[in-house]
Amino acid sequence: MKKVALIGTNGVPAHYGGIETLAEYLTRDLNEDYDLYCYCSKTPKEKQLQSYHNTKLIYIPLKANGWQSIFYDGWTILRSLCKHDVLAILGCSCPPAMFFKVFTKKRILLNAIGGKETEKVRGLKLFGRIEVAMKKWMEGIQARYADVVIVDNAANVEVFEKKHHVKAVLAEYGGDHAVAEQITDEALRKYPFLKGKYDVTVSRAQEDMNIHMVIEAYKKVPERTVVIVSNWQKSEYGQKLYAENAGKYDNIILLNAIYDQKELNTIRSNAALYLHTHSMCGTAPSLVEAMYLGLPVICFKVPTNLETTEHKSIYFETVPELVKELQELNDTTIDQLKNDLKEIANRRYYWERISGIYRECINKCIAMQDKK
Repeated sequence: MKKVALIGTNGVPAHYGGIETLAEYLTRDLNEDYDLYCYCSKTPKEKQLQSYHNTKLIYIPLKANGWQSIFYDGWTILRSLCKHDVLAILGCSCPPAMFFKVFTKKRILLNAIGGKETEKVRGLKLFGRIEVAMKKWMEGIQARYADVVIVDNAANVEVFEKKHHVKAVLAEYGGDHAVAEQITDEALRKYPFLKGKYDVTVSRAQEDMNIHMVIEAYKKVPERTVVIVSNWQKSEYGQKLYAENAGKYDNIILLNAIYDQKELNTIRSNAALYLHTHSMCGTAPSLVEAMYLGLPVICFKVPTNLETTEHKSIYFETVPELVKELQELNDTTIDQLKNDLKEIANRRYYWERISGIYRECINKCIAMQDKK
């Protein structure tokens, strides 16, 4: 069988993150088709596994995140070009290493930077401008040297193709790993709000996630309770919001990031409403998971979210719009949202289908290699 390497992630088993979850299900669904290898981030030796889902694991003594990510990705790309037939790059911060592909017969399948990743750093500070320029440059390098490109949202496929003059394949994410959980006594003791009616949103603490809009809206809708789960201390934006609002409003509950999947699913699956506030992403795994859980969803209105929900959610762009939608919600609308979004999730966002698209793309890479 052809040797296929999954690189650019923290590795498997997946503990957090959409890209890691993607790698998890590719190892589960494709391990009989290829001789699979997965590169993993720095891990204590006693916790390292030799294989997982019949996939050989290779550990690199560097972190896949932060400043070390450039060296981590460069190392894994160069090593894979020497040892494997196809590189499935699921995330990459060192695209120049891809240049060395020209000296080999190896093929690269790239999960391209999603959404408006190259615009995420805002402001006029020098570091911000440099980071934006670097991301745009890296995106161009990736598009040039990849043999097959995957983009995770239909709204971005045409944009990517026109920008880089290459064809792209659409492959989103699965949500069928999200499981509804019953409320236990232990969960109630830890999260007393579970006994009442509440809305929920989960996102990173950065400006394009628009958490500030949710907080401002719920100040004006005191009859509804919202639970906001985020990594507050990871940014000045999050720290400021937490300091100004934590514990100051009875109907606004701020929780630190939850990495226990069962615990998070307990909170999400028992909510009355899910708020998806991301404005600069592709197909967000958190949105797909909420849809699969059968939750009614209100989304920030951007093309990617419209595509993910097939224009069947409720949308807002301003705080007054969100307030209006929250105040006008009724049981009929809630039931319609649940049914429409669950149907979309069942039809599109399940891992067997997504893995099948990756299988087709890997096979296309193999065909190119054999032809050459």
